[in-house]
Amino acid sequence: MTTVAACANRAGFMAGANLGVLAALTVFAAPLAAQTPVLAPARQTVTLADALRLAQQFQPTVLAAEGQVRAAEARTRAAKGAFLPNLSFSSGGSRSSSEGTSRIDPITGDLISGNQTNQSVQFGVQTGITLFDGFNRSNQLRAARATEAALEANFIDVRFTTALSTTNTFLDALEARQLLSVRQAGVSRAEEQAKVANARLQTGSATRSDSLRSLVTLGTAQLAMLNAQTQLAATEANLGRLIGSNDRVAATEDSSLYNLPATLDTAAIRQDVINRSPRVRNAEAQAEAARASYRASRANYWPTLTASANTSISGSQANDYDLRQNRSIGLNLSWNLFDRFSRNLTVAQSAIALDNAVAQSEDATRQIIATLTQQLATLQTAQTRIAITTISVQAAREDLRVINERYRLGVATIVDVLTSQEALNSAEVEVITARLAVLRARVQIETLVGRNL
Repeated sequence: MTTVAACANRAGFMAGANLGVLAALTVFAAPLAAQTPVLAPARQTVTLADALRLAQQFQPTVLAAEGQVRAAEARTRAAKGAFLPNLSFSSGGSRSSSEGTSRIDPITGDLISGNQTNQSVQFGVQTGITLFDGFNRSNQLRAARATEAALEANFIDVRFTTALSTTNTFLDALEARQLLSVRQAGVSRAEEQAKVANARLQTGSATRSDSLRSLVTLGTAQLAMLNAQTQLAATEANLGRLIGSNDRVAATEDSSLYNLPATLDTAAIRQDVINRSPRVRNAEAQAEAARASYRASRANYWPTLTASANTSISGSQANDYDLRQNRSIGLNLSWNLFDRFSRNLTVAQSAIALDNAVAQSEDATRQIIATLTQQLATLQTAQTRIAITTISVQAAREDLRVINERYRLGVATIVDVLTSQEALNSAEVEVITARLAVLRARVQIETLVGRNL
């Protein structure tokens, strides 16, 4: 009698506890399912090609680099103009007056007033040219041309660097949207699993722990979806800033995005990096400019020979403005024999700058080659990861299907189901990351080479 009563009480307690768990699940699961953050959707969508085009128009670094090229072109024109003669025009007029006593001209006998006023005018043209300056102008022209070439290479590098930043931001937005889809799918799977656990709990074929673990898994999935939505808003806002928009901009996935060559000619790419990489060309041009500046600094040891000519026309009231012409031609030679070692200091500083520029140019080549080797390895690894993660997703989906069926039959535990679900979520995230890693590695290589692959 006591044993039967105790068993009945225990059964009643278990039934009440199960009903309490079901009530708790009903109370807490509903708010969790309803707590989907409301975020303003993106008002604009762009493809990668459109994003790259707009970024080139709005990014300050691109505009600044283009302005530097224009300034370098002006400096080159000025260096060429140093070989031409200068030409200037001048004009002037004056009025003078003097006071004194009147007198009689001894020749004419006329009375000359002591108060006199005279006006004069003058017009003149002057020109001059440097005939020899110790090869300073020619070396300055070489330095200006090399600097212009360096800034042109820098402009190309800035454009590709901007393209790299824009592409990564575009892929971040695209990845965030794809990850949000994965997280939403994870929430759907967790909700289905919670329903199954609750149904089995009602029939007595599952424990309270199964339902509670399902509830925890559902909450974790919803938190992951919440974080994914926040990340999506942030990446789309960054993409909008890069292309000149004040609103969120969504990344549009098109078929051409994943059109990659099956194989890459790594030997040709390495040679292209050495021959045409904007960073290498920039460093080499800077070294050439430093070399020309060093030669120009040695021009101070040479004499300077200049020629000048001027002509002027002048007249005054005293001679009834009878215009008279004056001409002059000059040749000037100057040679600084001693300047308290200032020339030595300038030459020494230019030589040091040249050594540094040459060292930086050589190191730039080595750095580009090393970075290219790393990115080629990253690209190859990412391509392999795509195949591996694709198989992992297929296997994880089939594993979850089998585990769910085993759980319905009472053979598998809830731990097996939740572990399989987490494995599928991780595999789906990995396949997205692997696909986009290929694109990131490709654009890194394009930035180094300075051309599209």
